[in-house]
Amino acid sequence: MASRNVHRGSSSGNMKVDRSLPSSNLKSSSFKSRVHPGSTVRRSSPASLAAAKDHDGVPGRVRVAVRLRPRNAEEMAADADFADCVELQPELKRLKLRKNNWDLDTYEFDEVLTEYASQKRVYEVVAKPVVESVLDGYNGTVMAYGQTGTGKTFTLGRLGEEDTSDRGIMVRSMEDIFADISPETDSVSVSYLQLYMETLQDLLDPANDNIPIVEDPKTGDVSVPGATLVDIRDQQSLVELLRIGEAHRIAANTKLNTESSRSHAILMVHVKRSVMGREDIISSENGDPSHLTKPFKPLLRKSKLIVVDLAGSERIHKSGSEGHMLEEAKSINLSLSALGKCINALAENSAHVPVRDSKLTRLLRDSFGGTARTSLIVTIGPSPRHRGETASTIQFGQRAMKVENMLKIKEEFDYKSLSRRLELQLDKLIAENERQQKAFEDDVDRINVEAQNRTAEVERSFTDALEKERLKCQMDYMESVKQLEEKLVLNQQKHDRDGFTDGACNGQGPGLSVADMKKLLEKETNLRKAAEEEVKHLKSQLGQHSQSEAGGDTEVLKLRKILEDEAHQKKKLEEEIIVLRSQLLQLTFEADQMRRCLDRSGSGNAFTGLDSSMSPFRHSQFKETGNGHKASIATLFEQVGLQKILALLESEDANVRIHAVKVVANLAAEEANQKKIVESGGLTSLLMLLRSFEDETVRRVAAGAIANLAMNEANQELIMAEGGVSLLSITAADADDPQTLRMVAGAIANLCGNDKLQMKLRSEGGIKALLGIVRCGHPDVLSQVARGIANFAKCESRGSTQGIKSGRSLLIEDGALPWIVQNANNEAAPIRRHIELALCHLAQHEVNAKDMISGGALWELVRISRDCSREDIRSLAYRTLNSSPTFRSEMRRLRIEY
Repeated sequence: MASRNVHRGSSSGNMKVDRSLPSSNLKSSSFKSRVHPGSTVRRSSPASLAAAKDHDGVPGRVRVAVRLRPRNAEEMAADADFADCVELQPELKRLKLRKNNWDLDTYEFDEVLTEYASQKRVYEVVAKPVVESVLDGYNGTVMAYGQTGTGKTFTLGRLGEEDTSDRGIMVRSMEDIFADISPETDSVSVSYLQLYMETLQDLLDPANDNIPIVEDPKTGDVSVPGATLVDIRDQQSLVELLRIGEAHRIAANTKLNTESSRSHAILMVHVKRSVMGREDIISSENGDPSHLTKPFKPLLRKSKLIVVDLAGSERIHKSGSEGHMLEEAKSINLSLSALGKCINALAENSAHVPVRDSKLTRLLRDSFGGTARTSLIVTIGPSPRHRGETASTIQFGQRAMKVENMLKIKEEFDYKSLSRRLELQLDKLIAENERQQKAFEDDVDRINVEAQNRTAEVERSFTDALEKERLKCQMDYMESVKQLEEKLVLNQQKHDRDGFTDGACNGQGPGLSVADMKKLLEKETNLRKAAEEEVKHLKSQLGQHSQSEAGGDTEVLKLRKILEDEAHQKKKLEEEIIVLRSQLLQLTFEADQMRRCLDRSGSGNAFTGLDSSMSPFRHSQFKETGNGHKASIATLFEQVGLQKILALLESEDANVRIHAVKVVANLAAEEANQKKIVESGGLTSLLMLLRSFEDETVRRVAAGAIANLAMNEANQELIMAEGGVSLLSITAADADDPQTLRMVAGAIANLCGNDKLQMKLRSEGGIKALLGIVRCGHPDVLSQVARGIANFAKCESRGSTQGIKSGRSLLIEDGALPWIVQNANNEAAPIRRHIELALCHLAQHEVNAKDMISGGALWELVRISRDCSREDIRSLAYRTLNSSPTFRSEMRRLRIEY
């Protein structure tokens, strides 16, 4: 608020308001427009702009909203026969004030809030734009004006401890401020004051009961340096301060309000934010901009949010105030009257604005006609008995809408931040210089050492080369001498050999006679003929012996074929015997079960009197029936033997094969038999059935048997080693029968619970197979799929906690998250329970948080933490959300109350 002198931003005349209504739309003769035709709009005061050398302010009119309080119990009784004095048209942002039964006055406001408007909506339309401006560096004011008992304190100062939806503007504005600032570079401090009987008092320090108001003569800024200023870091600290302040605020019981505020409450929030200013372009000598730019300037933005809960205006004869309360009422009315005079003067561009008539107007100097963005909410009641007060409140709001402020950012050069930054840069440069100097010295030393080493090496190489050359010359000399000596010896030997040859040519050499050679040749020929005759004789004997044995071999072959046929027939008979035994035991079991059912139904109809006396016997029979099937399988196992049963898995008869695989599946259901089945090769035979047979029954029962064996950890590794996951994945892709898919999903789900097999399970398509099975849609199948995903997520969570695993979940990488989120609230309890566990385990690893937020899993986690029927899952979801910084930040951003 400032003096009369008006700052003219342009010569184009008066500014237009944000939204004006054309005269053609005015239907009522008593319509009150927001801006009168002859009036001008208030710009801003030179006192608030004196310190600024530039005039780059942003115009911003005071925005006014009206809120209607619902009828209370007293008004419902007293005014039961009368209509409300006001009629709201929120869609047109109009309010009609009833003068009598046939005449209405119509007013327009920026917002019209009915009695059903929530606290959140009131905050968003009234205060949130002001809070956003404060975060951008502007000053802001939110003020409530109205008759006592119309809900001003409820709108502004409600803490919402019983019901979070009742939180007022003070609490909600601080939530937005804390969500936007950075704790490392920004700060928030709070003062909480009350203006009582024209005395400014500190609600956080009641002993400080006479605080002076100081005005800067240059800038016109108003401050209260004597008030307690508390730095706060979180929302809980603010709520505690507001609770302390409300306990010290003065209130009294009047006829109009049981807790009528007797003072004006003022909450001042000081926000300091560090920002980087725009970079300046350095111009060259000829005026062209250069490519060089100055670094960003560190700036400090100081903004202030003022939330004012004005005491209610009242008439003495209605409120019943007397004594000291009468003096309080006079003081309240005087300060409100002074505020109204200032707004009237600003709205009418009066030559003088009486800002010094009250401490309230001095404190709000910047809010009306200054540089702050201001929102005013006027509260009214529906009772026709208080029509005069309601009309006065509406007129106050109409006049306030004609006041326009010139918004300016409060920025100053952050010398401390720049100094700290330059000191850090200097320290870094000094350290870098020292490192470079040390590196240079080390390089010089290294080059010197390398030069010395190379010089020594060159000297050694030259010495070695010289010595080698000398030795080579010596060797060449010796070789030449040796060659000359050899030539001399050869010449002498040649001379001697020539003389010896001449003397020996006249003699005869030794040798055998021709007769001896003929005798030896004849002897060799005779021996060869004798050997050929002996060979012919032996061949004739061998032929005779072969002919004699030919008849015996034929008989042996016939006997051997007969024995093979008998063995094959015996094997078929044994298979048929085993099948018949299995069928007999099954039929016996079913017959016994049917007989007992008939006995129970017959006795229940004909002999109801004997029911109580026979119930223990029937209970024992029922228990025996439940174990009858297992006993029959055990009996077959003992009579036939495991090896013969496994051998029947490879039978060519389809019926034999089906019965055999059923028997093996039932045996595998007992943990005591699993080890014997695996050691006897049963697991390999079952996997072969999945690989080689296309019969749906065989594949279903074989998958069920493998699922039973997969419940044992030792068997799980064998299944993986023999390619079981790949076979199960192929079966899952080919099968359409829900029971087959349930068996396959159960087997994979059991394998998902093994920490050691996760990577291999995923690489061989186990997760993809599970997600492909969901196409069936059968609840039993989906339950097994959900169990497998929960087991896999639990193992991943355990591995992350132990430090074994890092990175995103393999489930998320394989695209399982959308299906998990979609079925998190499934109607089937088993599916829902497994999915809820899977979500909790996935959320325990922080690296999955962003994917889960983008996939919508955060909302499901919040629902689980609140509505899950199981306490352990609900507690796990709650702990997980609280332990994750990413989830907490997102919940604050989404305003999720937690």
